[in-house]
Amino acid sequence: MTTPAPGMTEWQWRSFDQLTPRELYAVLAQRQHVFVLEQQCLYNDFDGLDLDAHHLLGWRDVDGRRQLAAYLRCLAPGAKYTEMSLGRVLTTTAARGGGIGRALLEQGILHAERQHPGHAIKIGAQQYLEAFYASFGFVTISAPYQEDDITHVDMLRQPTTRN
Repeated sequence: MTTPAPGMTEWQWRSFDQLTPRELYAVLAQRQHVFVLEQQCLYNDFDGLDLDAHHLLGWRDVDGRRQLAAYLRCLAPGAKYTEMSLGRVLTTTAARGGGIGRALLEQGILHAERQHPGHAIKIGAQQYLEAFYASFGFVTISAPYQEDDITHVDMLRQPTTRN
């Protein structure tokens, strides 16, 4: 795999079994950094859903080294919700502020719709990101609730119709 040019993102989809040990380590390290350390949230990241998920990794070149800059996982309908789901959405501290989060979600939605055409996408979004997800067509479908001491809302994006 080639290292992306500085400022460019190399997008990579992998099943769990396709992840190399180094890729898996990078994913788990960033999930721990963002969700546990930054958000000061103790929770069990190992929920059993990674094994059957598709994983989107966004790589960038940082000082000549390929580093994970963004990540999400895509779950098939029925894995977590009746609908398909995107989750564990993150951008690394170093990559924030340049639009990579928008690009990540665009890539995730496109892939999800190709993998499971005609299915809605449901997410459990942190409430402070509600407007961000709404800009992609997600609509809030629940009252705010607490999950791991963080306020969340459930949001749904209807399937894209193609002519």
